[in-house]
Amino acid sequence: MAVLVEYKDDIPVPKDAKVTKQGDTLVIKGPKGEIKRTFTHNRVQLKVEGNKMQVHCRLPSIKQKALCGTWSAHIRNMLKGVTSGFEYELKIVYAHFPIKAGAKGDEFIIENFLGERYPRTSRIMPGVKVATKGDQVLVTGVDRETVGQTAANIELATRIRGFDPRVFQDGIYIVRKG
Repeated sequence: MAVLVEYKDDIPVPKDAKVTKQGDTLVIKGPKGEIKRTFTHNRVQLKVEGNKMQVHCRLPSIKQKALCGTWSAHIRNMLKGVTSGFEYELKIVYAHFPIKAGAKGDEFIIENFLGERYPRTSRIMPGVKVATKGDQVLVTGVDRETVGQTAANIELATRIRGFDPRVFQDGIYIVRKG
């Protein structure tokens, strides 16, 4: 069985993105915004060299090689976020009572869900923009994790408890990720 001596993953940096490393923190700036993330591990190094980045590990174990792949995926998502951004599309579906939904500050407010008197709310993560247009809800931002978490928070806010889900299919559902 061959022993893996070192693991390297080269990540190209787009022309319109600027990458800097400040200690263990990686800062990526682009036309859509800026993302900061801290990468720390005693056996895995992150190098920034001009128009490419490199995740490097000498004599990696299986867990360290997996960590290198995870770091590479996070960095690629950060680069894609600052250059083109991320967008989730949700659809408001109702059959019984018309749902009124909209963003107000750092909360997404859902009113008249199943005829309830009090509105349901969900948290909008920092750096994420939420817009409603008719029965569509658009969640956009540069950080894939915060955009996805905001969309999940909105979807979970309309979870139905105490009713048959085959009959009551009202809610706000994720339709498209991109």
